[in-house]
Amino acid sequence: MERRMIESDWKLYRKLRPLALERYCQRVLDEIRPLCDRSGKSSHERYLAVFRLVEERDKLLADLFNDPRRSTAFFQLAHIHAEGLLTEEEFACFSEELHAVVRIILDIGNV
Repeated sequence: MERRMIESDWKLYRKLRPLALERYCQRVLDEIRPLCDRSGKSSHERYLAVFRLVEERDKLLADLFNDPRRSTAFFQLAHIHAEGLLTEEEFACFSEELHAVVRIILDIGNV
């Protein structure tokens, strides 16, 4: 049996998802900045370092944010929470049921 997110959690998830996405993208941009500023490295070396980082981070971005559906939202939210992209106050607004499911997902190690 497939577990689905209750309506109030789904609405909150949809509201907070863009904020978590913005935080994730800012984190990646903050990681890129020092790569661009590396003295002693050629422009091409710096470009390749940035490219590799963006390519790696893009895979995680896809796992976290692509194709949000109620059937996958628990896993995405658990991953978003594990990445620290929501504050404790934001995460606390979700139902106890959702908290329990996220704890199970994190304990099993699916994130």
